[in-house]
Amino acid sequence: MASLLEGQARPIRLADIAKAAGVSHGTASNVFSRPEIVRAEVRERVKAVAERMGYAGPDPKGRLLRAGKVNAIGVGTTEPLSYFFEDPFARVMMAGISEACDATGAGIALVSAANQEKLAWNIQSALVDGFILFCIEGGSRLVDLTRERRLPFVALELGFHDETISAIGVDNVAGGRLAARHLAELGHRRFAVLSLTLGEERTGFVTPEMVRSAIYTGTRDRLAGYFEELSRFGVDTTKVPIYETENEEKSTRAGLEAIFAGGEAPTAILAMSDRMALIAIDWLKARGLDVPGDVSIVGFDGVPDGALCTPPLTTIAQPITEIGRRAARMILDHDGAVRRETMAVELIVRASTGPARKG
Repeated sequence: MASLLEGQARPIRLADIAKAAGVSHGTASNVFSRPEIVRAEVRERVKAVAERMGYAGPDPKGRLLRAGKVNAIGVGTTEPLSYFFEDPFARVMMAGISEACDATGAGIALVSAANQEKLAWNIQSALVDGFILFCIEGGSRLVDLTRERRLPFVALELGFHDETISAIGVDNVAGGRLAARHLAELGHRRFAVLSLTLGEERTGFVTPEMVRSAIYTGTRDRLAGYFEELSRFGVDTTKVPIYETENEEKSTRAGLEAIFAGGEAPTAILAMSDRMALIAIDWLKARGLDVPGDVSIVGFDGVPDGALCTPPLTTIAQPITEIGRRAARMILDHDGAVRRETMAVELIVRASTGPARKG
């Protein structure tokens, strides 16, 4: 009885279909993989037998793994899966990645989990030829898990000083300088910074010591660019409030409440992402403050949403789509070489910035 049950539990294999249909294993395989080379009557007979026996066809995973390549890229992040659809930067980046994949017929697998245990499983089980990693600075678990797969990967920030990691990023210091210089030349001397994450998960005002010990180099470099330029214009940067956010609405609004709650209000805001800048514009307008009449705002990213808001957003534009394309090509055309690229940014001046009011 036990052996009978074990026989019943065994999955139907292609060899079983071939035997039942009275054809060779190779012919049965061609029915599913290259049907055009099999005579119509043989195809129909094999398919009828397969349907009767409950056989859906060869396992595509097995075929791909035997070939040694699955023709798909994993795009990984420690953010929830919704990040890929809600964050304007991520959406533009994915457009560039998709464009490169479409050109070669490659697929994309989104690999995401805020929970570390689930992330480990998702990385280990993803059926891909390599990974593009979002949010990987500071020795992230994401990089460690990806290394364990022994597949090629490229990081989308130069947050590691490890020269063995392929990475594409932008010159964050130069971007910070451009933003601060633009506002300072408009006469602004009272500033506030809406910051991306510096290290461990937290939000709130940032001390100079926290800046010096920041884990995330992208955030630290943008701050360095801001403050280097502001110092040239005589601004006491020790008095510039920096509020660390999670780059989403709740913490950004909390930061604005805190910044405008005490002391002399800033006339200019340096936002480290366009997402924060757009939230700030809405928040200020809802409180009767004019942008840029009362407060000027500069974002950082150059996402399409910035050109469509009211007023249109002045920003430091990254070549986001091109970064996505290059990252995908690094995986698709991987030759074993490590490549690290730093791309330029540019200031795009729109109507969210204007001269500081006198008095």
